Amino acid sequence: MTFLQMLLIAIVQGVTEFLPISSSGHLILLPIFTGYEDQGPMIDIAVHVGSLLAIISYFFRDVAGLARGGFATVGIGKAPKEKKLFWWIIIGTIPAVLVGLAIKTGMLNGVFQTMFNLQIKNDDLLESLRLTHLIAVNLIVYGILLGLADKFGRKTRSFEDVRLIDGLLVGLAQSLALIPGTSRSGVTMTMARTLGFARVEAARFSFLLSIPAIAGAGILIVPDLLNADPALLMSALITGGLTFLAALGTMVFLMRFLKNASMMVFVVYRVLMGAALLYFF
Repeated sequence: MTFLQMLLIAIVQGVTEFLPISSSGHLILLPIFTGYEDQGPMIDIAVHVGSLLAIISYFFRDVAGLARGGFATVGIGKAPKEKKLFWWIIIGTIPAVLVGLAIKTGMLNGVFQTMFNLQIKNDDLLESLRLTHLIAVNLIVYGILLGLADKFGRKTRSFEDVRLIDGLLVGLAQSLALIPGTSRSGVTMTMARTLGFARVEAARFSFLLSIPAIAGAGILIVPDLLNADPALLMSALITGGLTFLAALGTMVFLMRFLKNASMMVFVVYRVLMGAALLYFF
């Protein structure tokens, strides 16, 4: 990989991971528009780990508080609020883990073949879902849902108000993000806004919930990294580092933006981009 390709991937990931416009969809489309060879799943996960480090850096106080709560010795019922929040986030991660395992083992192949008339290549459902028209439809559908939730959702709750049911529902929404074009941040913020969380708090909830899921994906590729070609490994490390910088800047921008503006600009972008993809491809 050239440095320019690594830089483009890092910018696309760093910007789109936190804006609700689908990072995975943009990463899949990048080779189509640039002519570069597809970067492959190892680079995709490396840039997500870079995004994870940006989340931990920006929300360091929240993460440290949740970590202290998670390792508290008292039972959940008598624990400080941080412990409850820690476990609600862990429980909220379970749906994405179960769906990911079901995809990896092929249990969902038949469902997707029926729903999308999809031909599964080599029993690899995730690779088979990297389709332009599917990304386009998801950009439009989930963009509209985001707009509706943002317009009609209440704005009264904060992250500290998270309950078990909130963690489960937002976690279920997060599991949909395994389908490219959905947007993990978009679909989780949509659910959080539907549940009455304020915009900034919905984003905060979304990002903190992503930590276990992204960390788990990063751990899964450790064996591949250890056996990877040295050039590919170096490319993954450089791209992940560049992504961290782009992601941290984007997060600072988004959290300030949501204090005074709605998510409609992202809805319009998703619908227009999805329509353009359907037209041209």
